[in-house]
Amino acid sequence: MRLRNAVLAAASALALALAVPASATAVGGEFRYKYRNFLGEQLGALFDPAGRACVNLPEAGRSEPAYAPNNRTNSTATVFPEFDCEGDTYYVLRPGGRAGDRLLVRSVVFS
Repeated sequence: MRLRNAVLAAASALALALAVPASATAVGGEFRYKYRNFLGEQLGALFDPAGRACVNLPEAGRSEPAYAPNNRTNSTATVFPEFDCEGDTYYVLRPGGRAGDRLLVRSVVFS
């Protein structure tokens, strides 16, 4: 009887663990950047972005990347000059860190 209860409890715990989806990590704060469009220089931002997932900056284009990233989140931001967080070139911004207008970015991932 005890063995049967123990097996039932273990199976129930396993089923519950598999049924609960993995929680998505959220980054608190705001990630700002500048970009240019037909109106001139604009300010873009990501609010409370997802963590551990690559985010392509929506306003960044092939010919006009975004620039001057400003990490106002509570996580480290790794910015890339290419889309999809690809390439060997990247720049790391600690929480509160910023870079100048010469740093071109198209994607970012938060850790």
